[in-house]
Amino acid sequence: MSRIHEALKKVERNRAQDDTRRNQTADVVEPRAAQPDSVPASAVRSTPDMRSIVTSSAEALSANADVLRARCTPGDWKPAPTMLFLGEHQQTQGNEEFRTLRSRLYQMREQRQLRKLLITSPLPNEGKTFVAANLAQAIACQEGQRALLIDADLRDGSLHKSLGTFATPGLSDYLLSEIDEFEVLQRGPMENLFFIPAGLAVSNPAELVANGHLKRLLDRCEPLFDWIIIDSPPAIPVSDATLLADYCDGVLMVVRSNVTHSDAARRAWLEFRETQLVGAVLNGVQPSSLPYYSSYGRT
Repeated sequence: MSRIHEALKKVERNRAQDDTRRNQTADVVEPRAAQPDSVPASAVRSTPDMRSIVTSSAEALSANADVLRARCTPGDWKPAPTMLFLGEHQQTQGNEEFRTLRSRLYQMREQRQLRKLLITSPLPNEGKTFVAANLAQAIACQEGQRALLIDADLRDGSLHKSLGTFATPGLSDYLLSEIDEFEVLQRGPMENLFFIPAGLAVSNPAELVANGHLKRLLDRCEPLFDWIIIDSPPAIPVSDATLLADYCDGVLMVVRSNVTHSDAARRAWLEFRETQLVGAVLNGVQPSSLPYYSSYGRT
């Protein structure tokens, strides 16, 4: 607790200095009265919102990590076996595939801005949620790398089921301006992995995505996380994915082996600008079709 207390004091001093420089012109969100029961009262008083962490100086970044963890809602996650880096499922061929994907993305980051990544697919049931969740876990496994996983499928969000946690409050509640950032942000068993569930299904998801609140959320989260991975609805049936892509640095398309038709993949690809697309992931490949795995990646 002493470490968190010192972190909060440092952030408070930085806030005071920033407020003085701005002559009290900053647009700071007012604190909410209701806070999760698990959040220390001192943390609530000292850091009323995420903006107070974001505006602190560079020397307080490590302190911000403590404040972030203190303010987030802790969850007793019970992940499904498809979550390869959580629980007992950590030595599989699939883990290596996600480490390879992680490396490719870091290589791309050397050439372009790439921090907020949208994961989508042409149609449902092609594995975008599986890829988004495990990619975020693979990133969070690295020391000092914080990943934020967001379920932005406001029509049929299911990421919380894979992680074994609760669905509400979530993104839809935030976009409706009913709660603040910390009330939707969860932390689980992996120290550097954070999660925002979809929340309750809504009847107007496209309008909510476009109302400006999502941009505000991402702007405030971006300085606090090394990667923000966003799971979106499929690209062809609804317009949500193309709207979400405008707030991201890149789009990763997931297609399923022997399931996704080439015409569907091509049509989904054309939904996005060429500059938005960073690549595709072929999901559902059978190990037997990859003979080079006979000596590697198996135990």
